[in-house]
Amino acid sequence: MLDTGNTAWLIVATILVLLMTLPGLALFYGGLVRQKNFLSVIMQCIFISGVVSILWFSFGYSWVFGQGFMDGNPLGAIIGGFDKAFMHGIGTDSMYKDTGIPEALFALFQCMFAIITPALIIGAFAERMKFGGYVLFICLWTIVVYNPVAHWVWGDGWLMQLGAIDFAGGTVVHINAGISALVIALMLGKRSDYKHGRPTTPHNVPFVFMGAAFLWLGWFGFNAGSGLAADGLAANAFLVTHVATAVAITVWMLIDRIRNGKPTVVGASTAAVAGLVAITPASGTVDFLGGAAIGGISSLVCYFMVAVVKARFKYDDSLDAFGVHGMGGIIGSILTGVFATRFITGENGQQGALYGDWNQLWVQTVATLFTIAYSAILTAILFFIVDKTIGMRVSRRVEEEGLDIYEHGETAYNN
Repeated sequence: MLDTGNTAWLIVATILVLLMTLPGLALFYGGLVRQKNFLSVIMQCIFISGVVSILWFSFGYSWVFGQGFMDGNPLGAIIGGFDKAFMHGIGTDSMYKDTGIPEALFALFQCMFAIITPALIIGAFAERMKFGGYVLFICLWTIVVYNPVAHWVWGDGWLMQLGAIDFAGGTVVHINAGISALVIALMLGKRSDYKHGRPTTPHNVPFVFMGAAFLWLGWFGFNAGSGLAADGLAANAFLVTHVATAVAITVWMLIDRIRNGKPTVVGASTAAVAGLVAITPASGTVDFLGGAAIGGISSLVCYFMVAVVKARFKYDDSLDAFGVHGMGGIIGSILTGVFATRFITGENGQQGALYGDWNQLWVQTVATLFTIAYSAILTAILFFIVDKTIGMRVSRRVEEEGLDIYEHGETAYNN
């Protein structure tokens, strides 16, 4: 039967997750790029919100959560089936399993995850990718990378059967997008005027802050909504999400103060995202102390990746999609296998190495490594195909004068 309380909460959570992409990520990434490329970032986010939604309801939802191939069919190891394609059989009285939530609403909630995941990758190739190449690549990536991984982890696939914990998207969303971001950054090459040790100055720091604030707000729907109920588990996910973010910001600001003499708004905003990313897979299984530890550790690691490793290896991950989302997701996924506790998961629930279950840490490691490998290999193949057919990189002149005017015929500001 319909559970009106849980349904009402999931409607709110769905709205919050959409808020993360529009306007959250659009403002966060858009503020970090130069003025001449601001609209290109916004356009990429809007495009994803439209086309990925169409792909999702056409067959993506069925691929991930369908049951057509789950009864003895070997294809069930890769996708769920086509039984729910074009929302077939899902009416107003259809409930998702025994949650008391309309399946149409559950599908819409999951659609918001399918939207934001490829949107995160934008941060790796900002300011230098053709819009046409981007369009084709994102469509292919959503179909052959996002959908299978989401099925394995959330749709009763092999990683779910293995016992991997990913409450709200550490592997499916952040590792998946972050690793793809790194592969694209390496294959696409550096921006023509990129100089190591001289970061590109954000054109609008208040936009960066506002984007981070929208992301922080929306993340409560992202994590607390993933339990699909308005209950104590949602409250705990809400709590640890906020705590991890608060600790991550504090640690990052201290490092900034010690290393550079002063904390920055861009640094604090980036730290907030790093903490939110890392707590995502663990938010349904850790307590206050676990959340605080994950927030602090993720801040240290992501700062090191952004400020030291990127400069050392000289790759141009424009807006640190890999350094924050990729590494934050990896740290969060692994540490879930350390800090998960039955105090939160229940008497028969999963727990981590800190509480004596080293097997969970092993399972988390396997899930993390396999997601890294699959995402990297498939992304490289897709990039190669698109680059050899329609091309992925704009000309030097377009890059120098800005994607906004050349790719979209608009400018963000009239001087």
